Amino acid sequence: MSVIIREIQTKNILTKSDLPVGDRSLNPYVGCEHACKYCYACFMNRFTGHTEPWGTYVDVKMWKPLLHTERYAGEEIFLGSVTDPYQPCEERYRRTRAALEELAGSGAKISIATKSDLVMRDMDILKRFSDARVSWSINTLDEDLKNDMDNAVSIERRFAAMKAFHDAGIRTTCFISPIFPGLTDVERIIERARDKCNLIWLEDLNLRGAFKPVIMRYIAEKHPELLPLYRDIYDRKIRAYWQWLDGEIGAYAEREGLEYMTAVDNIERPFDAPPVIVNFFYHGEIKKSAKKRKNLA
Repeated sequence: MSVIIREIQTKNILTKSDLPVGDRSLNPYVGCEHACKYCYACFMNRFTGHTEPWGTYVDVKMWKPLLHTERYAGEEIFLGSVTDPYQPCEERYRRTRAALEELAGSGAKISIATKSDLVMRDMDILKRFSDARVSWSINTLDEDLKNDMDNAVSIERRFAAMKAFHDAGIRTTCFISPIFPGLTDVERIIERARDKCNLIWLEDLNLRGAFKPVIMRYIAEKHPELLPLYRDIYDRKIRAYWQWLDGEIGAYAEREGLEYMTAVDNIERPFDAPPVIVNFFYHGEIKKSAKKRKNLA
């Protein structure tokens, strides 16, 4: 399916954020070519005027150069809250690159979430930010499952990019998200990632809105043996699976000498320290508590 790409003018690309991973959000695009079947950002259709299915359009944001960027010193700017800043059209339009160039020297912290290795193109400018972090979403080692779920680059290319950044001294995160119950082998992914990253972030598959029936149909067709489990979790709201997985990962971390946390504060460690594992299950509740802590700070 072809992707509709158009350029749009926007006044402000930086917005206040209550996410626990940033003070401001920066999204150089509206929509995403990766077309992840589980993407929560499909809600953006309500605000863009697009009637096309999520994943079939991208609006490329054009803006006047950012001025007085020193005002953002000490703040964390998160690129990629509702779109991948390194989706394929970035190679042509370079809007993410433009934003980084404008923010370089501002004193802002940069955090990037992506499923792409195109970010390696911008390693030179990211080295100019003292607290840059790049995160790759990896929720399976099975390339067939990956291909069923998104149009992004392979898992192996993501790991290779993670290693390149980590070897270059830039903090990296393996974002194991979303965890598909019964399909995502969290421990095997951690084993592959632990020497390539500083942080391992775990997030549950949160089904809501238009993509819930899409995923439930997929499970029914491809993994019918798991359908009772998915109905328990997503129809009956039973948390037993996540509680069990929490215990399993906690036991694994203890065996391996890794720190395992269920909060989002104080997660920075020396660069050469083993990665910290952060459990972000029930993230709606954690997000509320993080927002409360931020407001009290």
